[in-house]
Formats: sequence, structure tokens, C-alpha cells
Amino acid sequence: MVVPIEGEPIQIHSYKHNGHIHRIWDETTILKGTQNIIIGGNDRTIVTEADGRTWVTREPAICYFHSQHWFNVIGMIREDGIHYYCNLSSPFIYDGEAVKYIDYDLDIKIFPDMTFNLLDEDEYERHRIEMKYPDAIDSILKSHVNQLIHWIRQRKGPFAPDFIDLWYERYLTYRG
Repeated sequence: MVVPIEGEPIQIHSYKHNGHIHRIWDETTILKGTQNIIIGGNDRTIVTEADGRTWVTREPAICYFHSQHWFNVIGMIREDGIHYYCNLSSPFIYDGEAVKYIDYDLDIKIFPDMTFNLLDEDEYERHRIEMKYPDAIDSILKSHVNQLIHWIRQRKGPFAPDFIDLWYERYLTYRG
């Protein structure tokens, strides 16, 4: 398996279950790249939506992907603290071109005080029917929502108190 090289810029490609591209982040710097974990950093990167519209991220962010978990985590560094956005998704693959995953609609938004909201349950149900998500995937995703909530409450993995700050410092060494 190919792993990304630390310090190298890569793209992130998000797809939907039907194979269509959902969103592309133009440039993310690899901070750690193994077969199981990819951690990247970006700031003011161009994001292209499926319909071709583009926008630019507003703040520095640390992205966490794991090959064994059906979610990924983005920690956004804002003036009032770290905000997290978690995508329920397939585990990532890296093919030498980009980190790629399937976005399964459900998201968890976490605020600096670690309170959180589960988002897009209606979109998930609609797409589950339209794109015929298999029952096995539905079950895996619901299990991983619970695992993610456990990680948030226990401050595990990317939610550990200094995780984002530590990786952001590493990111700054590549930008400077």
C-alpha cells in the first residue's frame, strides 16, 4: 500500500455511495502518513463542490483519517477554540493521488466546550433509500456514530486535549 509522504501536499476527495464526486479539498499537507492513519493540515484551501462551485476554507484545520473507522474528523482552529466536524464515512484509501472516502451524510458538529449535535439525519435517510445503502453499511454507520460519541465524551484520539494544537504546530513548521 502506498502511504503519503510527510510534508507533501495532497488532495482530499469525498465521494457519495453512488460513486459520484462530492467534494475536493485542493491542498492538504501530510503531517503523518501510515497505512492506518493520515493526519493532514490545511488553511485557506480551495474546496470544489460536485456542481463545480468553489469556496475557500476560513481557518486552519487538522484532518484525521483512520483506515479502521467509519468516520473522519476535522478540527478547525478558531478564535473561540477548536470546533470539530466529523463525517460518517467509509475508511479512507490513499492511491498516490489523494485521500479518498465515501461520505455517508451523517455528521457530528462539536463545539469548543465539547457539546455536540448529530446532523443531517434526514439527508442520510433519503440517500440510504435513493442510493440503496446495504443494511450492513447502515448497521456499521450507526455503530460508528456511537463509537464517535464515546470518543468525544472520553476525549480520545483527535479529541484529546492537545491533539489539534500539537499537529497544528507541526503544520506550521511546513508552512514556514
